[in-house]
Amino acid sequence: REAVTKCGLPAGIFSMLQGTSNEVGLALVRHAATEAVAFTGSLSGGRALYDAAAERERPIPVYAEMGSTNPVFVLPGALTDRRETIAKGYIQSVTLGTGQFCTNPGLLFGLKSPELDRFAESVRESAQQTPPATMLHSGIQKHFRSGIERLTQTPQVNLLAESQAQDNTSAIQAECHIFETDAKTFLNTPSLHEEYFGPSSIITRADSKEDLETIAENLTGQLTATLHGTPEDLKQYRRLVEILHRKAGRLIFNGFPTGIEVCGAMHHGGPYPATTHSHFTSIGTASILRFVRPICYQDFPNDALPPELKDENPRGIWRLVDNEFTWERI
Repeated sequence: REAVTKCGLPAGIFSMLQGTSNEVGLALVRHAATEAVAFTGSLSGGRALYDAAAERERPIPVYAEMGSTNPVFVLPGALTDRRETIAKGYIQSVTLGTGQFCTNPGLLFGLKSPELDRFAESVRESAQQTPPATMLHSGIQKHFRSGIERLTQTPQVNLLAESQAQDNTSAIQAECHIFETDAKTFLNTPSLHEEYFGPSSIITRADSKEDLETIAENLTGQLTATLHGTPEDLKQYRRLVEILHRKAGRLIFNGFPTGIEVCGAMHHGGPYPATTHSHFTSIGTASILRFVRPICYQDFPNDALPPELKDENPRGIWRLVDNEFTWERI
């Protein structure tokens, strides 16, 4: 409240309500004064709010960011050129913030080869050397451990590596877990497509380029999709890139999805179930567009227009006039 006052913002622009169930959020969404909703959390929570908003007598938009497995495709040229570097970066990304980033790379795909075998060994070594870390609260830790147990019991899914020891058994901590499987098992096991919120990921070994394309076609909507490769890889895997265009809101080349810059170019969104509205971003300067509504003033006299539209441009802002950006007066 002190910060709001110091910045000269309206009183009440920020408030925080806490609760142990969805009822607080649902009450806010259903309230007649609410005009729009932004949400970051689980698919079940986001969908509950979205459905409640749609059931209102006057529905309102819900910009829910609900989860993503953020697939990483490591192409042959990249494995040959940068195997060790990619392996270390992958584990750093998986474990950043104890894996509690919505852009955590929960899936990695590559072609069966000696290079992929050596990559997996490098991943195993990096994962084992990564110490456990604290999660946000016990509920998230409990859900993560349940997911790890489920993966461990899934046929044809093997545990490749995990953190060696827990620093403090009484703390709310999680260890890094990396699993591996094959393309057939991944495609035929829906639970492997789900997000396991925490420091875990699954490496899938594919037999061919066509397998990778089939896997991409079967992915749900994602916040991000990452490709590690060479310029030549991009030419050979052009169809894979085209498929990922339809699946994700942000495509990354030779990087990792947990690196996010808050800028005008950032798009943090994606097709359902990553979000409920893929046209908007929840990070970056364009995120404000979720909470403004376009209004057209047609043939109004200059003195009746808001300051932003007056001929003399009293705000001194950039404006689109006759399809050209300018800050000059009209």
